[in-house]
Amino acid sequence: MAEITAALVKDLREKTGVGMMDCKTALTENGGDIEASIDWLRAKGLSKAAKKADRAAAEGLVAGMVSADGKTGVLVELNAETDFVAKNDTFQAAAREIARVGLELEGVDAISAAKTAKGETVSEMVTNMIATIGENMRLRRSARLSVAEGAVSLYLHAKQGDDVGRLAVLVALEGAGDQAVLKEVGRKIAMHVAGTPTPPLALTEADLDPAAVEKEKKFLTDQAMESGKPREIAEKMIVGRIRKWQEEVVLLKQPFVMNPDQTIEQLIEATAKDLGSSVTLKAFVRFTLGEGVEKTAGPDFATEVASMSGQS
Repeated sequence: MAEITAALVKDLREKTGVGMMDCKTALTENGGDIEASIDWLRAKGLSKAAKKADRAAAEGLVAGMVSADGKTGVLVELNAETDFVAKNDTFQAAAREIARVGLELEGVDAISAAKTAKGETVSEMVTNMIATIGENMRLRRSARLSVAEGAVSLYLHAKQGDDVGRLAVLVALEGAGDQAVLKEVGRKIAMHVAGTPTPPLALTEADLDPAAVEKEKKFLTDQAMESGKPREIAEKMIVGRIRKWQEEVVLLKQPFVMNPDQTIEQLIEATAKDLGSSVTLKAFVRFTLGEGVEKTAGPDFATEVASMSGQS
């Protein structure tokens, strides 16, 4: 059996990012064989990852990327438990790699099963990070937009590093006009979507979620009835209010934040006129880190660290 030297332990730790004691144990269990020890630690990492899977992961990063030809864009949300992990170079690199993979694939399942540049699957990469960094992580969601001709534009807000931030927007403009112009207009619309006080819920009124419309109708009806109006009167009163609400939450109807006298729809029309060809705002997507995540009860990661170190 090979001697388990400090240099051997250090070598394994640098290759895996795992703690010194675990590395020494792995080498002891595998007769000093580095490759066998890496596999042993990987198996142990899978076990560790499973134990962390019930901890809430609502922090992390949103990564965004646009293809070289400018016609496809992707957003992915990679979650972790604490905000400081977003500053970790390994975590940021993983988010970028997942976005790169996502340029070619639709959906979390397909991306998770795909191979990274290093030959491991995205799922394996995330699991290995869980073992190394020590936090629960997950690829929560992804969105991909593409155009046959035109441009897909990306805007990242609250950037944490290259291609990563806490809020990201993609906008797809379809048209045969100058791609550079379309890209810049798309970027301005993406900035609008990120910064407008009322984030748009849909591109057009027809695209609004019926459940969201009914929820707003109920709210406005209840509000009118609380003021003493009978239901039949209240329901008639809210017709105009619903129409106004729809205009407020539909992107094409919103006043453009950089020129409030012009709606997004009018901006598209003006762009088409300037280019001398039709322009269509095909789609948009907005990811805000952690939105909609319900944190589970129980000790969080910081509490767990404190308990391990004997702090209350």
